[in-house]
Amino acid sequence: MTTASGGRVVALVPAAGRGVRLGEQTPKAFVTLAGTSMMRLSVDGLLASGAVDHVVVVAPAELIGAAVALLPAGVQVVEGGAERIDSVRAGIAAAPDADIYLVHDAARALTPTTLIARVVAELRSGRKAVVPALEVTDTIKTVDILGGVTGTPKRSELRAIQTPQGFDAALLRRAYEAASADDPATDDAGLVERLGERVRTIPGDPLAFKITTQLDLTLARALTAATTKPATNTADEGLG
Repeated sequence: MTTASGGRVVALVPAAGRGVRLGEQTPKAFVTLAGTSMMRLSVDGLLASGAVDHVVVVAPAELIGAAVALLPAGVQVVEGGAERIDSVRAGIAAAPDADIYLVHDAARALTPTTLIARVVAELRSGRKAVVPALEVTDTIKTVDILGGVTGTPKRSELRAIQTPQGFDAALLRRAYEAASADDPATDDAGLVERLGERVRTIPGDPLAFKITTQLDLTLARALTAATTKPATNTADEGLG
């Protein structure tokens, strides 16, 4: 199976999660940064990359109308499921004509457009599965159920994985066909790995961090405010 070099790229954005750890009243994808929802910022980034032909957002059934109102014309919105795996599966079903799928967390709202384009470029060059990755700076320990340390993996062999994760469309479909509804995989690449397929990592970007906790949200809002702050009109300085 060969990745299509010039095929249709469809980005799937799972946005049906409640985001309990974020502690907001609004579902996570609808939480705003400088007045714009994380879902909209993520979609805008995908479209602005120039590498994506179509975007499918997967939202909670009761918020589909709200999602449509927040998103640009042409973005497809479909109903999500109880778990992330159900939502991505719904997105795949909604775009059966894709040659390449990107799966991108709505909560990675500040992901640079250049990172998105690099993932797609790797796929167009012949890779079948590509994920952005950052080197791990903390020491990582494995622990048992009681919290006792059972090992210390080599930090040089560890990576923190980001999105968008990109796949040859036929490969991702096959991975989801093989996955059960209660599959514990925490990312799409994990499902592909189980098929024995090689997943390629490329350098990620610190700005593609996942907004999961209140600390993450505070940082994201500060970064967004810093980049959207109006320039000072020096001609008005000193006027009272």
